[in-house]
Amino acid sequence: MPCKTIKILMLLLILIILSICERTQAETILLDDFEGAITGGVEGTVDFGAGNGSSVAVCASSDIKQSGNQSLKITYQAVEGGYMWVARGFQLDAKNAVWLVKPETIHWEKFKGISFYMYGMNSLVDVAFDIKDNGGEIWRYKITDEFTGWRKITCYWDEFFARNDWQPDNANKNRILDFPLKSFQFEVLTPAEGVLYFDRVELVD
Repeated sequence: MPCKTIKILMLLLILIILSICERTQAETILLDDFEGAITGGVEGTVDFGAGNGSSVAVCASSDIKQSGNQSLKITYQAVEGGYMWVARGFQLDAKNAVWLVKPETIHWEKFKGISFYMYGMNSLVDVAFDIKDNGGEIWRYKITDEFTGWRKITCYWDEFFARNDWQPDNANKNRILDFPLKSFQFEVLTPAEGVLYFDRVELVD
């Protein structure tokens, strides 16, 4: 085979490999892996709280983790009529609860949804995964803890619905999922008490 032909084939092969690598990198963006300190308060790394009789606490777990050194452990007591939240992202009361990437640097149109890993306890409790859009409107996706061990939960944008039980007063309640997203949060909905673990939140195409 002529040397020139070999060089052309090698160049084409390199271009194909680079294209595959670029495509692979675009398939997911890691928003959060819950590594590092897990703390509360204004200077904390997690924004969380509860009311009307419910309670929630968060910490890092190095024993049960999906990847990295640790996961986010949520210990909860959810009562009828109560509420709770455990949030990460931007424009939260906890200043250091930010993601690994800034929302404005993401090409949101390239992605079809968001995923996370949840360690189930087969408790049959309902868990809400909420996202807050650019207008402050909160959108919800519901999961039931009906499995044991780690499971990847993928939530596509068209599967979210705008919360009709509560929205922030200053939210733009236009029923349109406006990008970029600003934060996500977990909330146990069913009256119960127990522990849940979460890890590795990503955007997926």
